[in-house]
Amino acid sequence: METLVKEADLQDAPGPADGLPPLEQGDRLDRETFHVRYCAMPPHTRAELIDGVVIMPSPLFPPHSRADVQSTLWLYRYSEATPGVTLLTNVTTLLGEATEVQPDLCLTVASSCGGQSRVEEHRGVIGAPELVMEIASSSAAYDLHLKRDLYERAGVREYVVTLIREARVLWLARRGERFAELAPGADGLYRSEVFPGLWLDAAALLRQDTSAVRAALEQGLASPEHMAFVRRLAGED
Repeated sequence: METLVKEADLQDAPGPADGLPPLEQGDRLDRETFHVRYCAMPPHTRAELIDGVVIMPSPLFPPHSRADVQSTLWLYRYSEATPGVTLLTNVTTLLGEATEVQPDLCLTVASSCGGQSRVEEHRGVIGAPELVMEIASSSAAYDLHLKRDLYERAGVREYVVTLIREARVLWLARRGERFAELAPGADGLYRSEVFPGLWLDAAALLRQDTSAVRAALEQGLASPEHMAFVRRLAGED
């Protein structure tokens, strides 16, 4: 049985469980084998399975952590104001029979409200979240290549990538079967097409200006589009 990976479950594990080899970059495994071996790895091990291949990202450093915090605050406030929408961070996400990833952040619409994925407490997210956000060191990172292709194929509707070294945000929106870059409005704000009212001041996010990020979002939350979306999720329209 698959279980959601929890750091607390691994605190006392000195290494892989007896008889299980450690995960290594490039291993080719089925999802069940990957999951069992991942759960047996030491604490803080980071690994994902993409199309049957083990990917072990590099260690995370403070710039990634700071960007993660800002993004979490932004998306949490939106989810708080939008019943039926859930923010999840670093959650096990199952995308097909050969893929198990852990996006930095994702927003999902509850399946009871018409969402395209479902959340199971002891398995993770089953299916593609509506929105995925990743923090990447640069455009050379696999977030903009291997994972972009994966999310596109899996049916993610919007993919937001914060590129730390290049100090820019890339927002991709689904156009049929492919992603296309979404441009900000004349005021410099990005506006989600999937989550009405989810507005982002990318420049403020990049400079760690929490107040400005919050101010832009509050404008979105006060918009008629967001109010209509909340009513629709509640089944009132």
